[in-house]
Amino acid sequence: MGFFEFAKVMMVVYNLLILMGGAGLITAGFWMRLTGDVLGSTLLGVFYVNTVDTIRVDIFFISLGIIMALLGFLGCCGAKKESKCLLIMFFSIIAIIFISELTIGMFALAYSSYIGKLLKSWARPVLQDQYGRDLHFTSQWNMTMTKLQCCGFNNYTDFVGSYYSKLYGEIYHSSCCGNTTIICDMQNARNSTVEVRKTQR
Repeated sequence: MGFFEFAKVMMVVYNLLILMGGAGLITAGFWMRLTGDVLGSTLLGVFYVNTVDTIRVDIFFISLGIIMALLGFLGCCGAKKESKCLLIMFFSIIAIIFISELTIGMFALAYSSYIGKLLKSWARPVLQDQYGRDLHFTSQWNMTMTKLQCCGFNNYTDFVGSYYSKLYGEIYHSSCCGNTTIICDMQNARNSTVEVRKTQR
């Protein structure tokens, strides 16, 4: 087998994988649509509550899956039949995707501070409203705070006046006090090393 034949086989295999990945995303999208976005809440975790109001995750998965499946089909057929037209279409789509990703990356780099502020403006209202109310969201945030050794998005003040504080008072998750065995009330949260690290950032 010559180099050209090897490259042809590898391109067919590679594009078959892309095609199967696209089919998987389409399947996941329809599954989410049928099950009421249960899969989406599992995949997106703490970001799901607010995302579902602005982006239909199932439609996004289906659309992305269709694009991937089309890309895989064009590349696979183009390589198999050695069709210049299909290969030109394939590489054109690849170029468009690459330019789009590069543009998004440059935009994210240029506006990283703005994106950080946007995330902060998103996180506090969602924590105030959903933490303690939505069990899945609460468990996801608890897991995130435990793993990252943080408290809320900014610090313990994210929970002050929240739905959770109305139910439990000024008692916070143990990660707000450095995962110690003491009861994590406001005084302990304020004096914890977690708060010190947050302040120094």
